[in-house]
Amino acid sequence: MEAVKKVLVVDDDPVVGKSVERVLGSQGYAVICAADGESALDKLRREDYDMVYADIKMPGMSGLEVAERVRAHQPWLPVVIVTGYGSQANEERAKAAGVAAFLRKPLSPEMIEWSAHEALQSAAGAARPTEVTWAPQAAATPPAAEPEAKASRALRFAKNLGLFVAAPFIGLAYAVALPFVGMVLLARTGYEALAKRKARK
Repeated sequence: MEAVKKVLVVDDDPVVGKSVERVLGSQGYAVICAADGESALDKLRREDYDMVYADIKMPGMSGLEVAERVRAHQPWLPVVIVTGYGSQANEERAKAAGVAAFLRKPLSPEMIEWSAHEALQSAAGAARPTEVTWAPQAAATPPAAEPEAKASRALRFAKNLGLFVAAPFIGLAYAVALPFVGMVLLARTGYEALAKRKARK
């Protein structure tokens, strides 16, 4: 039995998702919708899909950015760009991102069927790895660097402990010294006032 094809539709207009679902759902496709690029990428990290429809103009990440991210991490996954704002620059960027098709709204059932057929045909021979990594993992600490890291942590701990122990004594020193400083300042002010009075006489 052939596995159900999963299609991800990325568009902030729910009408587009419903149109794709109405056309492809009747042919046995499972159509899942995402309202923006970030949620689409999150779905792509969590599940496997067979193709993606992405609108260019969306809040936040554009469909072209989605296509570029897909190409960087899942180059075998076909992306179809959908837009009501077609331009030569957008088409060239979409072509550079390796999209399977570039469709202009409004979408007709024939356009949706044709683009799905073309996209899946183009991806039929593409090899998929068993595991996909979207974000680079943090590099492990080299064994040679481990003693240095431990020494640095021990030094920071000793410094923090020293400050913690010394803090009450520093506060006490300030409390003891403050009255003397005040007395010196008061005596100086009185002396200056007395000197000015004598000068006027």
